[in-house]
Amino acid sequence: MIYSFKGHIPVIHESSFVHPQATVIGNVIIGKNCYVGPSAVIRGDWGEIILEDGVNVQENCTVHMFPGKSIRFRESAHVGHGAVIHGANLGRNCLIGMNSVIMDDAVIGDECIVGAMSFVKAESIFEPRSLIVGNPAKKIKDVSDQMIDWKTAGTRLYQQLPNDCHDTMGQVEPLRELPKNRPVQEDFYKTLQEIKKS
Repeated sequence: MIYSFKGHIPVIHESSFVHPQATVIGNVIIGKNCYVGPSAVIRGDWGEIILEDGVNVQENCTVHMFPGKSIRFRESAHVGHGAVIHGANLGRNCLIGMNSVIMDDAVIGDECIVGAMSFVKAESIFEPRSLIVGNPAKKIKDVSDQMIDWKTAGTRLYQQLPNDCHDTMGQVEPLRELPKNRPVQEDFYKTLQEIKKS
């Protein structure tokens, strides 16, 4: 659901996919190959929100800020299920873990990884390639090349997802029994632990 607010109409590149059950309001700019999942809310009613190319904001995320702010999620930022970003800026190719909260004027540097359920205090600044966890969140070490390669591979899946959604997703009536020719889903991704073992 896309809404105007006080003369601001969201700008969404045609290659991006915003789920019909997501809500995008007002002064929001969404670049190329972005994905916004069901029940995500991106509220540009009090300020500007910019999603650069290749950003994903997954299911049940909330993006908002105090009045008069402009926030930016830089290219390939990856916002996991249920995260809340309130007035913070996200660096290029960073990952925000599921159910994390990033508060006002925080800066998450390029290629940082924020662990699931972390709480980043207002005005916190983290340098690039920081692994950030906890409540309050702290840097515990540098992000390794292996970790960022894994993160980047996961984000590439989300950058392909908009095209897959445009091409194949449609509202349907459910089947009442399993068909004999039910398709098998591809196994094309490994967890970081699986990569470390290989």
